[in-house]
Amino acid sequence: MEHHGNKFSLYNGDCVRVIKQLPSESIHFTIFSPPFANLYIYSDDLADMGNCKDEEEFFQQFDFLIPELYRVTIPGRMCAVHCKDLVKYKGRDGRAGIYDFSGDIIRHFEKFGWQYHSRITIWKCPVTEMQRTKAHGLLWKQLRKDSTYSRQGMADYMLIFRKWGEDAEPITHTKEDFPVEKWQQYASPCWEFEPTPIWWDIQQTNVLNVQQARENADEKHICPLQLDVIERCIELWTNPNDIVFTPFLGIGSEAYQALKMGRRAIGIELKESYFNQAVLNCKSVENEKEQVSFL
Repeated sequence: MEHHGNKFSLYNGDCVRVIKQLPSESIHFTIFSPPFANLYIYSDDLADMGNCKDEEEFFQQFDFLIPELYRVTIPGRMCAVHCKDLVKYKGRDGRAGIYDFSGDIIRHFEKFGWQYHSRITIWKCPVTEMQRTKAHGLLWKQLRKDSTYSRQGMADYMLIFRKWGEDAEPITHTKEDFPVEKWQQYASPCWEFEPTPIWWDIQQTNVLNVQQARENADEKHICPLQLDVIERCIELWTNPNDIVFTPFLGIGSEAYQALKMGRRAIGIELKESYFNQAVLNCKSVENEKEQVSFL
């Protein structure tokens, strides 16, 4: 199943199979949030990368996608991957701690020729994480009982990779559309000696409405990427009318924001209910633009 609009094409299917249909060196920018290994299972489909038993099995499947992402990307352009490190639990994993999921993503991308370009840290409130997960390492009573188990809250990351080569279409900005103060906000660390930029002002609730894509009341894992994050990445690393691609479309956040910003969009989604909602979200942008043009 597929749907085509004036400036977008969305496909319902396995991203590894569908991406093979895209021409080489045709995508200007890729941005997506992959399944976080085996943290969530989105469906019982064998092609669902979240339907795996552990991190090793996830990367066995993810490794089929990464070289295809490299193939379809225009030389000199970027791929942005949203992720976070994952919690290990004593009962499930044998000991409690943190799994370096972001580091493994970097290592697997580099294995297929991508150049690790930068990392953006997205600040998350530790109190909200504590209330949501009840993680012992974040509890104040655990700090008072034995602080060797205490830890910091878990941030999100945007990992940026570049397909090295001369870009025939450089991305340029003017003083008016990107003043130096804005660049300092996007590029500067929040405090001295912090090695990566931190976006501390992302609105965690600025996401597309997920309720329409839920299939039942127990489905709690629809987690759209914040539109603020997508907007900043598209602003930094694309030109107007560039093609923005996402192999994990979900309910359409990346494609929706790309269309809002005057770009074109291509997306692939395995789960039909998410795909249908993504189509509606993208069509709403085109309808809005048509109404504005008519007025």
